[in-house]
Amino acid sequence: MEHHLQVTDSRTGKSYSIPIQGDYIRAADISRIGAPETKDVEALKAAHPLQILDNGFQHTACMESSITHIDGLRGTIRYRDFPIESLFHTYVYEDIMHLIIWGSIPTKQQKDHVREVMGKAMSPPQSVKDVISSFARDAETFPMILAGMSAFAANDEVICKTRHQQSAMFHGHLDIADEALVRTIGYLASTISLIYCHKNEKQWASPEPTRSLLGNLLLMMGITDPQVEACLSKLWILYADHEMTNSTAAVLHAGSTLIDPVAAVSAGIICGYGPLHGGAIDLAYEAFRQIGTPERVPPFIERIKSKGGRLFGYGHRVYKTRDPRVALIEELLEKHRAAVEANPLLRVAMAIDKYANQDPYFVQRGLKANADLMGCFLYTAM
Repeated sequence: MEHHLQVTDSRTGKSYSIPIQGDYIRAADISRIGAPETKDVEALKAAHPLQILDNGFQHTACMESSITHIDGLRGTIRYRDFPIESLFHTYVYEDIMHLIIWGSIPTKQQKDHVREVMGKAMSPPQSVKDVISSFARDAETFPMILAGMSAFAANDEVICKTRHQQSAMFHGHLDIADEALVRTIGYLASTISLIYCHKNEKQWASPEPTRSLLGNLLLMMGITDPQVEACLSKLWILYADHEMTNSTAAVLHAGSTLIDPVAAVSAGIICGYGPLHGGAIDLAYEAFRQIGTPERVPPFIERIKSKGGRLFGYGHRVYKTRDPRVALIEELLEKHRAAVEANPLLRVAMAIDKYANQDPYFVQRGLKANADLMGCFLYTAM
């Protein structure tokens, strides 16, 4: 027999063989424990099969995936069974986006098709522009993103039909789903660029159908430095997927209702809002601003150690060794060392990192700046 758990229920004396598949067991097999072996409907209704309680889903997987595999003990990440290091050094984000969504590195024809559909979707209707411009320039960014995405969805005929027909619009219709997904990515890029230009009082530029997602995002934002695109085309590979994050789970939960891609992605954006997810980076940067200068880092760290505060952006729940993305981010940081060191905010961040890497409190606990925080250093430097 294949590997299995032999479980004996002390309440009944019955034994159960629970198959081990890879590195998991199925909850359905656990539910057999305590369930009567009968076809009697009334007896089945009265029975109480054993269930699994896992607060916060800390030890529960909700689905199988062939997209990403993370080994937190060994410190490895693989996309579609390719090591992240080889993908980082060989390709750019546009290629990896296609690999993750459709399972292969794109041909030129596939790449051109995605660019065309996405570029067309990035051109916002006037109502989208009006929604973004209605916000104060110093408004919170996340609500603006949700508003912009909602405005785009309201102008998408296919998405609007989703809630007005009995048959599923996307489930079982991959061609329609794929096109809607590509449009959704375009909507998000356009929304972010409109928000950036509104906040910074810059002129928004129209996208071009021959450019990549990243190329068009920067074009719409008025950023023309080729070094920025070269840097981000590598950095985005490291954030392309990370197994079952909170926001990924939210997208799946929303998607399971057969909702449209914009609504599902918006659910993920809402989760990214929280201080224990994407919002942690905002809190880390607020701490950098409060510290002000590298000279004030030591007393700040000592206050953290004495439970007088929290240092966001340090440590990671998945990795028990070094996050493999960190070394790759360090390669990019080294290329842009001058820009990093010239930024006052990043001088504070690097001083914290240097202090933490030498302090026994952090070293013994394995607390290091995580890849999410370190990658933001490049955004700031750019």
